[in-house]
Amino acid sequence: MSISRKMSRRRALQLAAASTLPLVHMRTAGAAGKLSLGFWDHWVPQGNDVMRKQVQAWAAQNKVDVSLDFITSSGNKILVTIAAEDQARAGHDMMTFPNWEVHNHARNLELLDDVVAHLEGQYGRLDEFYQYLAKTGEHWRAVPAAWGNQDKGPCGRLDLFKQYCGIDLQAMYPAKPVHTALADAWTYEGLFLKAAEASKKIGKPFGIGLGTTADSVDTAGAIFASFGAQFVDAKGNITLKSDNTRRALEFFKKLVPLLPPDVYSFDDATDNRMLIADQTTMIYNPPSAWAVALRDAPKVAEQCWTFPTPAGPSGRFMPMNIFQFAIWSFSRNKSAAKDLIVYLMQREQVHERSNVTLGYDIPPFDSMLDFDIWEKAGPPVGTIYNYPVRPIHQMKRWITGMPAPPAIAVQIYNQALPCNLVAKVAQSGQSIEQAIAWAENELQGYIG
Repeated sequence: MSISRKMSRRRALQLAAASTLPLVHMRTAGAAGKLSLGFWDHWVPQGNDVMRKQVQAWAAQNKVDVSLDFITSSGNKILVTIAAEDQARAGHDMMTFPNWEVHNHARNLELLDDVVAHLEGQYGRLDEFYQYLAKTGEHWRAVPAAWGNQDKGPCGRLDLFKQYCGIDLQAMYPAKPVHTALADAWTYEGLFLKAAEASKKIGKPFGIGLGTTADSVDTAGAIFASFGAQFVDAKGNITLKSDNTRRALEFFKKLVPLLPPDVYSFDDATDNRMLIADQTTMIYNPPSAWAVALRDAPKVAEQCWTFPTPAGPSGRFMPMNIFQFAIWSFSRNKSAAKDLIVYLMQREQVHERSNVTLGYDIPPFDSMLDFDIWEKAGPPVGTIYNYPVRPIHQMKRWITGMPAPPAIAVQIYNQALPCNLVAKVAQSGQSIEQAIAWAENELQGYIG
């Protein structure tokens, strides 16, 4: 993958300067070198505070002169900053990279095999989802962070599901590590579709979008995966034309009429607004929507329950987005940056950050999923217990485009191909075969 527009060194430096405003500078006496950090600006303001405190403690202990910038993802500012620094080969020593950006800039990233090996030795092996996004070939180019990592599973209304859909969400997914028979019945073609029908009848349809932004793409891609529909395989072969894809599209033909009429124009805030305004029984979202409801619509928040995705014929797939700690190969203090990553990924630091952000940040190591924040957060108490993917859920972490080579997968994702494919069938009236042929042609263009 490459950046679509060439930038001069001068322009890249200008962009980098414009995109990162230092928010704090930490200096310690007798500093053993300098380290410049560019971290994602957390949606939860207190998140930045605790990260700043942790970095400051590490800097003081190691006598490193550290500058720390928090860079917003609004307006793709963090992506612009990363691209500018890559072009200029100058900027921060260490950055947080969202999703695909590790692969996009791998040629200028330091190998972190030693850091990952150390952390896996402490906390267990990282699963294939993290390997897919953070490794190129056999080498780790980044360390999956416990900073901004989020699942985007269902958040439903306890009262509405029980009264109108006949489903007790707390009984189906209680706030404890147990598997229930009701959870086995939570399938896309079963209880999910019935609940969507009931919600439509009471004027509170599921707030699930099919637009072109991340939330819609994440949800649609995970649904296709649950039906076994694969756009491109790991070797780069187009595998879209299959009975699994046809079955998924048949499902979408039933689902779309039960969704809001503006489903194709959803952005990432539409479902949040629906939940807070008491206009929906369920959305797919991290707990940020519930957290805002706590502030703006507490009666709604008291009825929210986060739980796993339904199962399709091929299983359960949880849409997930992550950030990753990476070090530029042109960094002048790689050893300090590696040491800081190890420090930030220690259980104590991860636990502290998770508590402050109300469990929003999901650790990449399953051994850290025993933090009590997910059990105790509320109201209602336990509302986000099932937010992280736990072994008991029998669910796979997923990002739309997997398992295709990332250079192809990122285009499937950025072009919102799953959503557009559904629109061809459910909005434009094309036959399933016509829509699949269209999508195959699009994929041929991605592969080149």
